[in-house]
Amino acid sequence: MSADGDSLPESAESAENPARPRVLCETAALDGASARAGAMWRLEEPGRQLDANVVRIPPARCVETHYEPDVDVLLLVTAGGGSLGSADGPRPLSEGSLVWLPRRSTRSLAAGDQGMTYLTVHRRRGGMRIQPPPGAAPLVP
Repeated sequence: MSADGDSLPESAESAENPARPRVLCETAALDGASARAGAMWRLEEPGRQLDANVVRIPPARCVETHYEPDVDVLLLVTAGGGSLGSADGPRPLSEGSLVWLPRRSTRSLAAGDQGMTYLTVHRRRGGMRIQPPPGAAPLVP
């Protein structure tokens, strides 16, 4: 329904238009389903303007220091905990921590004893472009 109470035009409710709110994933089920590392879920809806991932880091493992030149990222810890590494030093993270990772920042993540599962959300872009920090040696394929 529109703000004035009218229903949406018929064309807006067509099968071609995926613009309908829906539940995409039950993250609690993901947290218990796997102890593997990496992306456990990805937003893959057609026509989206955002990218989102649920990622798991196993206990005592990390995402090495990297530089993100293009997009701001929101990160929400959904299970476990660990730490965020930044130019200001390490910051503790626990379930429920909501973190802003601004573009052009250098950061790392380290999981604690229980591992860490988190949701990231950012503006959609083409292809992953994680880069080493400024001044670091270039990546070698």
